Amino acid sequence: MDIQKLYSYVRRAFTDYAMIQEGDHVAVGISGGKDSLTLLYALAGLRKFYPDHFSLQAVTVNLGYKEMNFEEVRKLCTKLNVPYTVIDTKIYDILNAHDNGKPFCSLCARLRRGALKNAMTELGCNKLAYAHHMDDVIETALLSLLYEGQFYCFPPVTKQDSFTVIRPMIYLPESMVKGFANQYQLPVVSNPCPYDNHSRRSDVKDMIANLHRTNKYYKKNIFHAVTKTEEWTKCHM
Repeated sequence: MDIQKLYSYVRRAFTDYAMIQEGDHVAVGISGGKDSLTLLYALAGLRKFYPDHFSLQAVTVNLGYKEMNFEEVRKLCTKLNVPYTVIDTKIYDILNAHDNGKPFCSLCARLRRGALKNAMTELGCNKLAYAHHMDDVIETALLSLLYEGQFYCFPPVTKQDSFTVIRPMIYLPESMVKGFANQYQLPVVSNPCPYDNHSRRSDVKDMIANLHRTNKYYKKNIFHAVTKTEEWTKCHM
């Protein structure tokens, strides 16, 4: 996938869900994975010509894994002219203290969100961009259906206490994100979490992949169903 195609998908999400307004200061949550680095690339480019002017601030919540080095990410931010801040935390130590052989994904997510929220306040950001793509949407909806008995997925725009969460990559299939990351040789930082591929989400991802082999329309239909839910329609332009 080339850069212009990336811009078109993200710009469509901007327009459909009014994600950006004039003067927004957007924090981009950078985990170091292919998704967040692709989002950074897209927003840095769109910032130059999108009708509503906005500024960017890249933010990484460092969980405390010694194996993770964000120096190459910092160089990419410099190349894209995006200020970059790394928030050092002891989240790994907290999780390690609670480890009984089971994943603590929800606790980890809450701690990361709290650190990001504090950073946004200090940096003066009013919006936070997450790199959830189309496959994330589909997986989340099925997770909700299978484990909670309801059909729900995070909406494209979510109002928080003092800021707004936006998800500009919702129209991008994960395969395109992978293609972009490879084509542009993005400096992906490996995730050392021992539960990264051993969770309910990874199980659902495998299930969807198996279904997709028999019918290529399954994913498209599930995504279409999500866009018709109340949470999504009420924030559509």
